[in-house]
Amino acid sequence: MPDIIHLLPDSIANQIAAGEVVQRPASAVKELLENAIDAGGTHLKLIVKEAGKTLIQVIDNGSGMSETDARMSLERHATSKIRTADDLFRLRTMGFRGEALASIAAVSQFEMKTRPAQNELGTHLVVEASEVKSQLPVACEKGTSISVKNLFYNIPARRNFLKSNPIEMRHIIDEFQRLALAHPQVAFQLRHDEELIYDLQPAKLSQRIVALFGKSFQEQLAPCQEETELVKITGYIGRPELARKTRGEQFIFVNHRYIRNNYLNHAVTSAFEGLLPESTFPFYVLFIAIDPKHVDVNVHPTKTEIKFADERAVYGVVWAAVKQALSAHNLAPAIDFKADVNLMGKLNQTISKDHYVDEQFSNSLKRSNLENWEKLFENEVPASRLFQPTDTERTVLHFESALNNTEAQPTEESGLFQFQQKYLVRASKSGLMIIDQQAAHERVLFERYLARQKTGAGNSQQSLFPQTVTLQAADYALALEIESELIALGFRFEPFGKQAFVVTGIPAGVAGSEKELFEGLLEQFKKNQNELQLPVRDNLALALARRASVKAGQKLQPEEMNAIVAGLFACAKPNFSPDGRPTFFTLETSKIESYFTR
Repeated sequence: MPDIIHLLPDSIANQIAAGEVVQRPASAVKELLENAIDAGGTHLKLIVKEAGKTLIQVIDNGSGMSETDARMSLERHATSKIRTADDLFRLRTMGFRGEALASIAAVSQFEMKTRPAQNELGTHLVVEASEVKSQLPVACEKGTSISVKNLFYNIPARRNFLKSNPIEMRHIIDEFQRLALAHPQVAFQLRHDEELIYDLQPAKLSQRIVALFGKSFQEQLAPCQEETELVKITGYIGRPELARKTRGEQFIFVNHRYIRNNYLNHAVTSAFEGLLPESTFPFYVLFIAIDPKHVDVNVHPTKTEIKFADERAVYGVVWAAVKQALSAHNLAPAIDFKADVNLMGKLNQTISKDHYVDEQFSNSLKRSNLENWEKLFENEVPASRLFQPTDTERTVLHFESALNNTEAQPTEESGLFQFQQKYLVRASKSGLMIIDQQAAHERVLFERYLARQKTGAGNSQQSLFPQTVTLQAADYALALEIESELIALGFRFEPFGKQAFVVTGIPAGVAGSEKELFEGLLEQFKKNQNELQLPVRDNLALALARRASVKAGQKLQPEEMNAIVAGLFACAKPNFSPDGRPTFFTLETSKIESYFTR
């Protein structure tokens, strides 16, 4: 029997390794930026075209490489950071596996220019599919410039799996933001198709957060700090008002390496318990400094998953740090970023605790008194009836019972009434029908908005005073990606400067300001993407239905109740809300009678 086992050629081995390391353009961006940071670069430029499919270029002013090192960097497992196995537990650099450049060069047209400061000439390397096409001396700036062109050009099947440009660009922005947060002392620049997306100067962490996520974060951050013999926690948490419906703006770094860890995420969210609206997630940027010997970073090819020697201890310190920051945050005034971002420091300088508490108590008491006075006039009786009561009115006795609540009285036309401002109740042939007002209205609106998108005939109500909406880079890319679907719903908007739109119209029949509706819709859309995996049209219809529907606790007028019930039973699928919740329940007559049978 002939031998059948053989060694793979380097080109194929590199392509297999690339499948683990380079899954999409954002993966190459991450590896190249990490290498630039490890090289000591203080000014990093990232240039991408067509969301990285055509070009990814990273330019740094780091240490550069000699001619030999430049050639060796393209070999598999070539690294300057590991000498022995024990070095894996002393790592403080971003990269260490020695696979990144070899994997990237295996699936692209790769070009490198690099020069150390002490050399007059640098090295220019051109590689295609792991094959070195040329290696020449070149005059170039100190540092390294790497261009990755036509990613996956030699693996068409892999290239076909790439998503649309806006989606791939969102992934690139995510990787860029993580590294920019991890290294606020480094200047970062991002250009996409000649448009400058970010130009970040060296800054404090708080200033870097504001530069990345917008000025709305400027007065919404509280410093977080805790230190034990095992671990040190630093960073910022956001006010509860910054909570989002998605987990996107949550960052944990271990020794400046971004990680994903559901256990530590739980530590943060449990510290926020009772402070956040339901199904929302807090903003936080936390740095964990720990001796590398207590961490194993070599458990995942992308290095985003790690293991702690004592994860429970780290959990406890993270929870305590966030809890302590929240305690201070509740008493803290707004942050002045031009001065000091330390909330407790500002608190001690500007206002005493007792004065603040007294002021809050006084304001709360005034609001409470005002609300109580207003309640006296909610059910105002005409003066003529006060002085001329009828005989019938004189004989009516009012007992303390929910039956005397006018909100629970049925309408004359349909016998329909609202119960606890959550449910609509009406008699049916088989018993008593109880309808969830929010779930029912979501179903009605969902089918209506879905029909609009299919016909492309979404009516729009034009704004008298159009509003400008400035978004984060990832959300801006998302809005461009689903632009046609948004227009079909009835939105009217157009680009207006850097990462901004001017909204001139919103879907007809939907209340609210243009800015809040547009931003809220994108937030709900992202939440649906994470949880339900719906097609874009269904996702948008559901997102808008949830934003526009009546809510539990909302008092409805008789005509509103009738409209919801009529609309529900005109739906194609009236039994369930778009996300699968029952819209109504029938309490059978026989069941009711069983409670009274002797």
